[in-house]
Amino acid sequence: MLRPSFFAPLAGCLLSLACAQAFAASSPYSTMVVFGDSLADAGQFPDGNAGATLRFTNRTGPNFQGDYGLVSSTLLGARLGVAPNDLNASTSPVRAAQGLPDGNNWAVGGYRTDNVLDAITSVSNAAIPPGNAGGGTVLRSRQGYLPANGGRADPNALYFLSGGGNDFLQGRVLSPGQAVAAGARLADSAQALQQAGARYIMVWMLPDLGLTPAINGTPAQGASTALSNMFNQSLVQRLSQIDAEIIPLNIPLLLKETFADPARFGLATGQNLTGTCFTDPSCANPTYGLGGTTPDPTKLIYNDSVHPTIAGQQLIADYAYSMLAAPWELSLLPEMAQGTLRAHQDELRNQWQADNGYWQAVGQWRAIVAGGGQHLDFDDQNSSASGDGNGYNVNVGGSYRLNDSWRVGIAAGLYRQTLEAGARDSDYKLNSYMGSAFAQYQQNHWWADASLTGGKLDFDSLKRKFALGVSEGSEKGDTDGWLWALSGRAGYDIAAPGSDWHLSPFVSADYSRVEVDGYSEKDNRSTALTFADQQRDSRRLGVGLQGSYRVTPQTQVFGEVAHEHEFENDTQKVKISLNSVPGIDFKLDGYTPRSNSDRLSLGVSHKLTKELALRAAYNVRKDDNVTQQGVSAGVSLDF
Repeated sequence: MLRPSFFAPLAGCLLSLACAQAFAASSPYSTMVVFGDSLADAGQFPDGNAGATLRFTNRTGPNFQGDYGLVSSTLLGARLGVAPNDLNASTSPVRAAQGLPDGNNWAVGGYRTDNVLDAITSVSNAAIPPGNAGGGTVLRSRQGYLPANGGRADPNALYFLSGGGNDFLQGRVLSPGQAVAAGARLADSAQALQQAGARYIMVWMLPDLGLTPAINGTPAQGASTALSNMFNQSLVQRLSQIDAEIIPLNIPLLLKETFADPARFGLATGQNLTGTCFTDPSCANPTYGLGGTTPDPTKLIYNDSVHPTIAGQQLIADYAYSMLAAPWELSLLPEMAQGTLRAHQDELRNQWQADNGYWQAVGQWRAIVAGGGQHLDFDDQNSSASGDGNGYNVNVGGSYRLNDSWRVGIAAGLYRQTLEAGARDSDYKLNSYMGSAFAQYQQNHWWADASLTGGKLDFDSLKRKFALGVSEGSEKGDTDGWLWALSGRAGYDIAAPGSDWHLSPFVSADYSRVEVDGYSEKDNRSTALTFADQQRDSRRLGVGLQGSYRVTPQTQVFGEVAHEHEFENDTQKVKISLNSVPGIDFKLDGYTPRSNSDRLSLGVSHKLTKELALRAAYNVRKDDNVTQQGVSAGVSLDF
């Protein structure tokens, strides 16, 4: 999009990313490549001052005469940790004159959908937009993105695509057929990138042009709104046929929600936000516009008759980031369940260690009751969020001694786990209902144990939180799942029978599967998502050392240390769709299990009577990204 005040000689300077990068997060994307019009332009054109470039939003600083604010594409890229130079303009004559390298932002103010496609497949021209002095004059021209890169698109990059507004404003869309064709042309750009190897393509849906100050309240409002909708219908229909991870941004719905509840986003209430703006005299807001009683662009959505203020740009960037970050959090749900399973298995092993060499008599039962708590700490990865979880549990069960060498048993556990994850501490809660059957063998120096576990998962509260400008957005849902696991160990006790101490090297093998059912967040807002089923398998082999020491006839201490290797270490992927945009889903990277982990357990048991014993234990498990700790206390009774 464009404005006639395109080359107003106002003071300004190039964007410095030093501060923005301080807020960068880890990201699974190698870089970010931007195509579009003025809504995403990082500064292709001269500002009027030597060495400065123009961006299509309000200025900041004293009296709003300083730098231009950041556009949404730059804000998003900085948040993702994209290299600073990559966020700069691709075809800027100012940067070329200064000998500075070109960036990966190919968006140019005034571009129509055909120009966007040309910048990808043939030539990128930084040309003065029509309707301005010198309109059509090419200030700089260079090869388009694909020709400049040997016809190949980086498959690990995030591609950010906008366009369509100038097709309307330059009189190229005046009928339904032309609106449909323009939407299809923007989809052609996504198709060209996909055919060249691009996998991740984020695409703006066109804002409702009838709700911009340029058109709102005029006789053209109704037709502009209808044609904008036709453009988007055509765009979405074509995008749904492209074999890539297409991430649609429902910008028109986001803006409608903003206009409906401006106070939530820190915007002015009691003002005509669709018909007024900050800088353009033709639509300047009398209170918050430049020259108004209390100028403040953060109270308005529009800087001029079509372009967002920094408040609008930040809102859009946060919206885009919330969608990219969602799988980084949601892929931790299966890991919560895996953590609960490990806590349950640790509880069984603690009981077995406390009983080592001191089983009940043949033909007798031993009942157990235990309670405990656990803490789960996830460090962030390139494609997963950090998280901090706490939980508690209660377990009951019993064992029966068949003969001198064999004992069998069952156990059931109830676990409650909470997890706060991501930059806004999203809140996820899980209830798990576990049941296990186990068997143990000991004969002379040899011993072995095996367990089979099944579990029902109840994610009764899943509250995803994210920034939306100065506000915070949240979406809620709930879902179920299940798990099952098989675990076995075999070891050799090097101590003599009847010794006060025991030391056993052992090997272990574990398999588990967690299924988390897909669910939809409970709304049709622009930010509400649907997540498909998730499955997380784990196959581990381990080696370890187990030992105990009888301090007194009634008291013993025990411990275990082990190292395990995980064979199922592929990055988990989450399939997502927008509730408000049916027909398009996309699959993005989430949590990556680590290949190696270590665990340690320490405990003490004390016999109060021949039949009654107390036990307490501490367990810790750690890999490069996850630390799980747990404590438990229990009682056992022979009968």
